[in-house]
Amino acid sequence: MPFRSKIKKMAAWGGSLLLTGLAVLITVTIGWRPVLGARSRSLSDRQFERTAARLERGKYLVNGVVLCFDCHAQAIKDFDAVGPGEAPQLTKFGSGRVMYDDGKMRLVAPNITPDRETGAGTWSDDQFARAIREGIGHDGRALFPLMPYEDFRRLSDEDLASIIVYIRSLEPVRNVLPKTQVPFPLSRLINNVPQPVREAVVAQDDSPVERGKYLAEVAHCANCHTPKDKFGKPLPGMAFAGGEAFGPKVRSANITPDASGISYYDEQLFLKTLRTGRVGARPLFAPMPWWFFQNMTDQDLKDIFAYLKTVKPVQNRVDNWEANQNSAHEKHGGV
Repeated sequence: MPFRSKIKKMAAWGGSLLLTGLAVLITVTIGWRPVLGARSRSLSDRQFERTAARLERGKYLVNGVVLCFDCHAQAIKDFDAVGPGEAPQLTKFGSGRVMYDDGKMRLVAPNITPDRETGAGTWSDDQFARAIREGIGHDGRALFPLMPYEDFRRLSDEDLASIIVYIRSLEPVRNVLPKTQVPFPLSRLINNVPQPVREAVVAQDDSPVERGKYLAEVAHCANCHTPKDKFGKPLPGMAFAGGEAFGPKVRSANITPDASGISYYDEQLFLKTLRTGRVGARPLFAPMPWWFFQNMTDQDLKDIFAYLKTVKPVQNRVDNWEANQNSAHEKHGGV
C-alpha cells in the first residue's frame, strides 16, 4: 500500500475514533440536549373551562401557595432593602419584573397578565400549561429554572387548570420588559432541565401527610430548604436541612425534625410563624415568603407541618443571626 494511502487511512481512523470518543464524552457528561434542544411535546388545542370553582381555587393557589406574584409582580421597594420580618410591597400583580441583571446575564419574570401587546394575552391555555409544568416558553425555548417548573411538574391537572383560569382573569397591565439573556454555554445547558408531562397528574390527598407533601412540593419547600452543589443539584441526604444561600447573609433554615431544625415546633407555633413572619421574637428574613403562606388555610398549613414531621431528621445548625461558616452546606461541598 502506498505511504500516502496509509496516511489517509490512519487519519480517517483517527478522526472516527476522535468523533466516537467525543460522542461518548457528551453522552456521559452533559448529554445531547444542549445540542439537540430541550425535550418538549407538541402543543394541543385544549382549553380549560372557566368555572367559579376553578377561579376561586386558582386565586387561592396563586396568592397563597405557588408564589406566582413573588416574581411576576413589581416591587415598590427593592427586595434587598426589605428588613427582617417585613413583607415586601408588591403592585401590578402579574406584570412581571427583571429579577436579576449583572450586565452579562438577565433573568426576567415575564408579564403574564392578559395584555395582548406586552403580556400573555395571545398565549393559548396549553402554552401556559407547558410553561408552568414543563419549562418550555410560549416561544418554544427552554425556560431558565429560576422559574420553578421542576416543582410545578407535581401540580395536579385540576390545580394547573385553576391557576391558568385565575391568571386569565387578571386585569391586563401594559409593562414592557427586556428579554431574558443567558450567556453561552449556560444557555445551552439549561436545555437539559425541561421534561414533558404526557400523563395525567392527580394529587394524592388520602391523608394529611400526603396532602402536606403535595402542598410542600408545589410551594417549593424542598427547593429552598435543601442545600445544593455548585451545579444546582440537591446535596444527597440533606433534604429540608437548610443552608441554601440567598445572598451573602441569609441561608434557609433547617426544617427537619432534628434538634438543630424545628423539633421544638408544635402545630400552633408553625402556623403562627407562617402567619406573622416571626419565630418568637426573631423575625424571618425576606427570602422566606411568609406573606404569601399566611394566606393559606389552617388545615393546609397543618397538613404541611404533619408532612414535615415525617421527613428524615438531619443535623445541620443554621442561624442567620450568627456567622454560618459551620453550616453543613459547606461541609458537604455546597457553595
